[in-house]
Amino acid sequence: MSSPDNLVQAWIGLGWLWLLVFTLATCLVGVLRRPCRAWLGAERAYQLWLLPPLALLATRIPHPAAALPPLPPVVLTLTAMPHALPVAAGPSMQAGWPAGLLVLWLLGAFGVCVVSWQAQRRYRRGLAGAERMQAPSLRWPVWRSPDRATGPATVGAWRPCIVLPVDFETRYDECERTLILAHEACHARRGDGRWMLCAQVLVAMFWFHPLAWWALRAFRRDQELACDAAVLRDRHGQRRTYAQAMLKTQWATCALPVGCCWLPHHPITERIAMLNRNQPSLVRRRAGAAFLALITASLAGVVFAASQPSSGMEAKAAASTASRYTLKLEVGIDGQPARLHATSCLRPGQFYETLQGGIDPLPPWNARFTVVPAADGLLEVQAQLSGGTLDHVVYPKIRTHPGQQATIVVGRQSQDTAGRVAGNHTFKADLTPSIGC
Repeated sequence: MSSPDNLVQAWIGLGWLWLLVFTLATCLVGVLRRPCRAWLGAERAYQLWLLPPLALLATRIPHPAAALPPLPPVVLTLTAMPHALPVAAGPSMQAGWPAGLLVLWLLGAFGVCVVSWQAQRRYRRGLAGAERMQAPSLRWPVWRSPDRATGPATVGAWRPCIVLPVDFETRYDECERTLILAHEACHARRGDGRWMLCAQVLVAMFWFHPLAWWALRAFRRDQELACDAAVLRDRHGQRRTYAQAMLKTQWATCALPVGCCWLPHHPITERIAMLNRNQPSLVRRRAGAAFLALITASLAGVVFAASQPSSGMEAKAAASTASRYTLKLEVGIDGQPARLHATSCLRPGQFYETLQGGIDPLPPWNARFTVVPAADGLLEVQAQLSGGTLDHVVYPKIRTHPGQQATIVVGRQSQDTAGRVAGNHTFKADLTPSIGC
């Protein structure tokens, strides 16, 4: 297999591992977010969304030189699946389908990025004519938008600004205005715009995954609930006023990928119901932080161990649990189509042996093959060949990914005076090793 094909196959394997990790982490967040919100508060439930990006980063942690403990066979099967997918076509098709899959993914990710960029640009253009407002108590710029439907919102990732509707002073009373500014300032202080940018990047990476789009909506919802809880932590007596401000803002519309705005599809009833709950005590908040750290460390450990096969240890890790290898052979001699089509199940150190007759007076070809694990997630097929046009025993070897075909050719060809092939006395073996039988 050529080096570009190896590179494409490596990207496919990494993408498959990331898909499994993202699905596991997002499902875990989906299961825990509501109980965590009820017992530990909305802010801890919002912090659960750190799990998917941290789990993906855990797959890129370098592994130690020493082998890790054996992994369950199901983990090895799932992580090695991209390298063991059956391919019915020849080598060109075998190398082509991963490249086509990679191109399709890149096109989809690029399309999502373009759509998000256009939505962000459209929102920024809608702020043309906005006026700067005086807000001495805030360190972020505050702008009055030119219409009623734009704002309140916090816009941007690295240099956030607060956008308020044109009728901000008349729609809300003084106490409501103070709470809304506190809400938007909380978004800017916590860097929620940067987290929204991170969420958009993950959606672009997993654009084909329905769970990614659900996670984006749930993330926005938990972000707003956490901000509500932070604002009212020291303002228990202003819950009713805060609820009134929500009701006045629920019909504001916007499409803001990188930023935080009060969207109409936010569950207003859920947010108001959260306002009526007692804030968790300091002890429960600290217990929630410890619980979150435990969950994060546990998930990172599982992902780190499961990513071992994709970090150059695939064949060695599999060898600790799988005691056999499958070797598919297609052998042809003297330039003729393959005569031998065989599939053999080999134990470590066991050889598959074949004897193929050549053209007289050449002796027959004698070939032996075995499979051993190699570095970088590869399997190595070792051969011992003699006979035919060889005057001594040769020991060729090839390395390939599990489930991928590679070829060994030995012997010699003769040419006539015109440079055409006059005699083909070669031994050609197409070999496809895989883990397990």
